[in-house]
Amino acid sequence: MAKRPQLPLDTEKLTEMVMARMLRLHQRVYERTDGKLGARLAGVSCLLLRTTGRRSGATRTVALAYATDGPDYILVASNNGSDQPPGWLENLRAHPEVEIQVGTVRSPGTASVVERGAPPYERLLRLANANNSWRYFHYQQKTSRPIPVVLVSPAPIALH
Repeated sequence: MAKRPQLPLDTEKLTEMVMARMLRLHQRVYERTDGKLGARLAGVSCLLLRTTGRRSGATRTVALAYATDGPDYILVASNNGSDQPPGWLENLRAHPEVEIQVGTVRSPGTASVVERGAPPYERLLRLANANNSWRYFHYQQKTSRPIPVVLVSPAPIALH
């Protein structure tokens, strides 16, 4: 019986594949428990962002790490340092009305994209990095694409 040839192990690619599967599993758990599980992953605060598909009009959900700036939520459109922006970024550019879920609490909100070079960009990115083990600086080094920051402002709570 002939031996199969050994393929070189690309540890970076393997790590990315394992992380992608872990993140998909995390999102499924977060969604299926309606936020009872999943609000933290490896010590990082996570939320569910629901956007409207720019072409389909369907609701799209993604679990993301976040930081806060007062009442606002800071998200980073890093896509793990990919040269392509995440789909959710393009969706909220087309439809900035979003829903966020932190734990079991859902809130409507409005998203605004803060591009590199805008006055609050560096401060917001620092806040997000401090809350997420400084990984966004690493992701920016992996791509020439400027990685935007997204600020989600929850709608005010109506008092009756």
